Amino acid sequence: MKKLEGKVAIVTGGASGIGLGAVQRLAEDGAAVAVADVNAEGAQQVADEINKNGGKAIAITVDVAKEEEVKAMIDKTVEAFGRLDILHNNAAWGPMNDKGIPEMDVDMWDAVMGINLRGPMMGCKYAIPEMRKVGGGSIINTASANGKVGDYERTAYSASKAGLMSLTRSVATQHGKEGIRCNTVLPGLIVTPATRRKFSTELMELMEEGNLTPYVGGPEDIAALVSFLASEESRYITGQEINCDGGVLVRAGAGAIMKYVRDKENN
Repeated sequence: MKKLEGKVAIVTGGASGIGLGAVQRLAEDGAAVAVADVNAEGAQQVADEINKNGGKAIAITVDVAKEEEVKAMIDKTVEAFGRLDILHNNAAWGPMNDKGIPEMDVDMWDAVMGINLRGPMMGCKYAIPEMRKVGGGSIINTASANGKVGDYERTAYSASKAGLMSLTRSVATQHGKEGIRCNTVLPGLIVTPATRRKFSTELMELMEEGNLTPYVGGPEDIAALVSFLASEESRYITGQEINCDGGVLVRAGAGAIMKYVRDKENN
């Protein structure tokens, strides 16, 4: 029996990148999965592929910044599969014009917070009552190494991810006795098609140099951690922030490397 057999999961931002990796791994481990994404066509393609391969999946179009759509996402999942056990709040936005404070576009700040922080909060708001009905569940939030350190830019994004870690602790504290766990995953650089389009080979090599591992991680590395946190194998883990970053945050000078990478990218 697969470790997530009989469980039902939602993954936001599930049509690509880290979310796609999580959807595929959760399905492989036996969960029925709702692929939730603002990209309706992409979500449907992912769900169709899972069903074609013998899994169970539905596609749900959702803008996580809109409360009515988040509520509908939960309702549609429960209607399709009868329950909800796992919520992976993964959808996020990191705009290119996210710079320093004096240059901050306040509307952009609010939009980032709406997607990256208010969205996961609303996911928790509507998922927790469904998890209570089945005796518990697991919520996994995707934050970022940026949420733990200062940065030369990405100010709004970093603040939103730091807030998401605080939200995780609150959910874990308030609902632990109900059997509902909540943890945060903090990816470092993860190689996705979008990453490869954005960065040159030279910049990728510089980023790899910032890691302690001899390689840069892929979506499958985050997906393995998400599946673990979704399962009973992690039943005694809650309220935690777990780095999955190749050790970049423990290396002295990592921030300087990232600044150099960004300067090269911008020039």
